[in-house]
Order: sequence, then structure tokens, then C-alpha cells
Amino acid sequence: MKQKKWFMLMAFAALMVSCGNNGNMKMGDNEYPVETIGTQGSEMQTTYPASIKGIQDVEIRPKVSGFITQLCVQEGQAVKAGQLLFVIDNTTYQAQVRQAQAALSSAKAQLNTSKLTYENSKKLFEKNVIGSYELQTAQNTYENARAAVAQAQAALSSAKDMLGFCYVKSPANGVIGSLPYKVGALVSASSVDPLTTVSDVATVEVYFSMTEKDILNLTKKAGGIHAAISDFPAVKLQLADGTMYNELGKVTKVSGVINQTTGSVSMIARFPNPNRLLKSGASGTIVVPRVSNNSIVIPQSATTEIQDKIFVYVVTPQNRVKYTEIQVNPQNDGNHYVVTNGLNAGDRIVTKGLTSLTDSMEIKPITEAQYAKKIAEAAKLGKNQASTKGFIDMMKK
Repeated sequence: MKQKKWFMLMAFAALMVSCGNNGNMKMGDNEYPVETIGTQGSEMQTTYPASIKGIQDVEIRPKVSGFITQLCVQEGQAVKAGQLLFVIDNTTYQAQVRQAQAALSSAKAQLNTSKLTYENSKKLFEKNVIGSYELQTAQNTYENARAAVAQAQAALSSAKDMLGFCYVKSPANGVIGSLPYKVGALVSASSVDPLTTVSDVATVEVYFSMTEKDILNLTKKAGGIHAAISDFPAVKLQLADGTMYNELGKVTKVSGVINQTTGSVSMIARFPNPNRLLKSGASGTIVVPRVSNNSIVIPQSATTEIQDKIFVYVVTPQNRVKYTEIQVNPQNDGNHYVVTNGLNAGDRIVTKGLTSLTDSMEIKPITEAQYAKKIAEAAKLGKNQASTKGFIDMMKK
């Protein structure tokens, strides 16, 4: 029985060796896939942390002191310009208005009396009954009465304004922010917190910062900062939950001063907000697209990284590899790099098997298709060898 198993084992081994010799194309140790670099269009993006504000954020503060007697709005409510928001206790100010009205009435009565006296004095003076002194005195009294009426009218207008300030109204269209004061709270113009904030969020302004270097590059390319803003591409906004806002924004403003602490320049992009999805005070990320028609794009698998430096193996005309450092755009899609320095169109690079290469090593370039075929054949051979081992182990039992 043992002799029979041994005979079958030897026959199977001979068969596998025969098949292996006929079907196996042994992969040479110096054969590596090589790709010739060309240029192509690329679309990368740069991101910047951003904060969102309404196009108009107005702090509502009282001009008079008093207790809040009515709260006419709720947080998050949309309001129109001129809409009543708060009512402050106006009892004292109503009394001041009545007092000013009484003072005006008294001043008008004095004016009428002094006017009659002055007109009568003029007639008497014409008849030489009184002298110029008495006429001048009557005229002065009349002028003082007119001034008193004007003063009383101003006091009444001021009292009415103070009364009107008790009715706090919205200065603009917008959305109500937080309401730190409730009915019964004592407020004044010196209160630390505003009564609320009205934010006009029909359009929002998104604030982000770019480095001084980036601003200089944009300015030089466009021929001026205003031209750079005009040529700035439409930007996207990534929200706090990671989703992209469905409206595009336009950069409209740039700060004229560089922040000495951060070395950055503040930029403002405006986004339409028809559905009021964006809220003033929220955060997000500005996404700026970078489109190029002549970029050198290589797969990341064709590179090695050592101490934050990126290298490729460039193949010389003599088919020797040269370990070459390259610079790439920091923004990438996770699979490819856009090379900014170190490679030129027409250069050849090794795309796979980099771990077995050494600088100045001579290789035999093959195509990606040839490399894939050899890998498949090597895998098939390994499978056959594993099957043979399993058969032998079985026969030994």
C-alpha cells in the first residue's frame, strides 16, 4: 500500500513540474513597470476654516431705562424693519410728555399776550404817546415769548422721543437672536448685554483667512487686488456636519491689513441664503477650487515618503533609476499627487515594486499590463505549489 502511494506521489510531482516548466514565465528580478509622465487637467481644492455672519447683525439696545413690560417676539423669529420688539415701562415718560405739552400751552399764551402788547405799543408810539424805550421793551418781551414757545416745542419733541424709545422696534429685516432679558427685567443703555440681535441672513457673509503668500500670488497674477477679487473662482461652503451647502459663494471683500500675529489676510465671501439654513455665528469650511490644464499628476503608489519628504524613482535613458525628491500640492484626493516641482513632462518613473529598488540600479522597463500579467502568473504558480504541498501532506498520512 505504501509503495502505491509513493508511486502516485512521484507521478503527480512529475506532472506538476512539467506543467510549471511549460506555463510559468518567471518574473525577472530587474523588471519593473515604468510610466512616462505627461500633463493633464486637474481639479484640486484648498480649504480654510470659516465663520458665518449675517450680512447685517444689529445689536438692539435700549435708549431709556426702565422695566420691560412686554416681550413681543421669540428667539429665531423673522421680523421686518419697524416691527415692535419690546415695550419698556413708559409711565414716567408719558407724564413728561403731558408736562411738556402743558408748558407749551403756557408759552403760547404768553406769546399771544406779548404780541398784543407789542402791537398796541407800536400804535401808541406812532401817536407819540410812549417813547422808544417802552416800544423796545414790548418788542423784547414779544421776542422772549416766541423763544419760550420754541423751547417748549423742543422739550415736547424730546419728551415724545423718550416716550417713543420705550417702544423698541427692529431697525432692519432679519431674524431675532437670543433674548437674555425677560418681562420685568430692568434695562438701560449701559446694560452689558443687548436686548437681542437682529441678523439679516437673506445673504450671509463667510469670513476666512488666506496667507500673505497666497494673497501676493493672486495679486501678482491678476495685476492688482481688485482684479484678483474679480477673478476669484466661485467658492463652496462645507457645513459643520460635513455636508456641502447647495449654493455657491463669491468673494467680495479682502482686508487691507495683514494680521501681524497670524500673518494672514481676512477674506469675505457672500452666499445667498434663501431658505435661512445658514445662521449667524455658525462655523464651516470654505472650499476654493484650483483648476489647472497642464498639471503633472502621478499615483501616490509610485512615491515613497521619508521625514515629510516625497521621493520617486526616475528612470534615466540608460534604464538606471535615480532617487529623486519632488514637491507636491498639499491638497490631494488620497490617490494622486499634483507635482509642483521635481518632475517634467516626458520623464519616466517606476510605478510599482519600489521597496526592492536602490539608487542607480539598472532595471528592465516593462508596461503596467506586462507587470500585471506577471503578477497573475506568479500568483497562479504559488497556488499550484500550495496544492502540491497539500497533496504530498495527504499522501504522507
